[in-house]
Amino acid sequence: MAHAVNVNFRLDEDVKRSMEQTCSELGLSMSAAFTIFAKKVSREKRIPFEVSLDPFYSENNIRYLENIVRDIKEGKANFAEHDLIEVD
Repeated sequence: MAHAVNVNFRLDEDVKRSMEQTCSELGLSMSAAFTIFAKKVSREKRIPFEVSLDPFYSENNIRYLENIVRDIKEGKANFAEHDLIEVD
C-alpha cells in the first residue's frame, strides 16, 4: 500500500453529520468513502457524477414559487379540478 497522507478541508457541519450517517449505514468510514471518490476521479479523469445547478432552486423559480405562495395566502390563487391522467 502506498504511503497515506492526511488531507484537510472544511465541510459544513450538517453535511458532515449526514455523510457520516450515510457512510455508517453503508459500513464505510468517511475516509474510505473519500478514498473511493478519489480513486474513481483518478481512474476516470472526471467527477464521477453530474455537477450542475438544479433548476428547481434557480432564482427565477424561487421567485415564481414565492409568488404562488403569496397568491394562495391572499386568496388570489385559482384552483380548478381536472381529470387525472391514467398511466399504464
